[in-house]
Amino acid sequence: MGEVDPAFIQPAEHRPNLSFTEAQGIPLIDLNSSSNAATEDLVAEIGAACKNWGFFQVINHGVPPETRRKLEAAARRFFAQPPEEKRKVRRDEANPQGYYDTELTKNVRDWKEVLDLTVKNPTILPASLDPADGELRQLVNRWPENLPELREAFEEYAGEMEKLSHKLLRLISLSLGLQENRLSGFFNDHTSFIRLNHYPPCPIPHLALGVGRHKDGGALTVLAQDEVGGLEVKRKADGEWVRVRPTPEAFIINVGDIIQVWSNEEYESVEHRVMVNSEKERFSIPFFFNPDHSVMVEPLKELVTEQSPAKYRPYNWGRFLTNRKLSNFKNLGVDNVQIHHFRLQESSS
Repeated sequence: MGEVDPAFIQPAEHRPNLSFTEAQGIPLIDLNSSSNAATEDLVAEIGAACKNWGFFQVINHGVPPETRRKLEAAARRFFAQPPEEKRKVRRDEANPQGYYDTELTKNVRDWKEVLDLTVKNPTILPASLDPADGELRQLVNRWPENLPELREAFEEYAGEMEKLSHKLLRLISLSLGLQENRLSGFFNDHTSFIRLNHYPPCPIPHLALGVGRHKDGGALTVLAQDEVGGLEVKRKADGEWVRVRPTPEAFIINVGDIIQVWSNEEYESVEHRVMVNSEKERFSIPFFFNPDHSVMVEPLKELVTEQSPAKYRPYNWGRFLTNRKLSNFKNLGVDNVQIHHFRLQESSS
C-alpha cells in the first residue's frame, strides 16, 4: 500500500467505527395507496418517519426498475474510463457541473469521485454571494462525448425522480396539516441535481470516509444505493451512527434543511455519512430536490404560532446553494454555510 494523502484522514473524533450497528426501525413505507383510508395511513407513516428519523425507505414508488438500471450501468461505464477521459468533463469554479474527484466535506477530502448533472439544463443561480448583485448565471451540463447513452438514461431517470419527489412533497405537506400543494409552487423552476457517486475500494477504511458527516441543504434527497451499502445515519434517539441496509429496488429518502425550516423544526434534517469498503467499490445516485433560486426559505406562516414562534430568519436559497458549491470545491478555511447561521435566538422568558 502506497502513501495515502493526509487530506483524506478524518479528525480522530469523526473516524468511522468498523464494527457497525445496523439500523433497526428505519421505516420502510409502501407508497401504493389505493384508497382514502390507505392515503391517511400513508400520510401518518410519512409524518412519523420525518419526525422520528428524518429518513425512510420507499417501495412501490412507481419508478420503473429498468430506468434505474440503465443509469446505474451508464454510471459504471463512465467511472471505468481512464482519468484523462473523465477529466474532459471536469467541473471548475465557474460551473460546478461535471466530474470531480477532490470533493470536500467539512474541509476533509471525501474518498470518492462524482459526476454532477443538473436536472434543468441550464439551471439558473445567482452569479455571486453579494445580495446586492442581481446578476444570474447558467449552470450547463457537461456530457461525455463517448457515452451518448448516459444523457438519455439520465434524462429518463430525472423525469421519474421529479414525479416521485413531487408525490413525496404532497404527502409531507399533508402530514404537516397543510394543503396538499402548499409546497409545490416553490419548485416551478427548481435547481435540483443528480450526483453519480463512485467509491473505490479504500485501504484506510478506519481513517477515511466516502462522505463525511453532513446534513443535506435542500428540501428532499432521493437515494439509490447499490447492494454494497455504506450509508450511516445518526439516530435521533441516542446519537449513535447506524447503517442503512440496502433494500432491493427501494429508494432511501431524507428530509433536508429546507423542510426543517419550512416545518419550523417539526421535522429535522438528520446528519449522515458514507463508510468506505476496503474490498468492494460502491456506487450510489442521490437526487437532490431543490427549490427555485429566488425562493426565500423561512418557516411557513401556518406553522408559526404564539406557542411556536418562527425559529429562523429568511434566507435566499440560490445564494445559499452558490455558497455551498463554492466551499465544496475548495477549502475556504471555514465551515460550510448551514441553516443554524439563520436560526433566531430564542428569547428568554
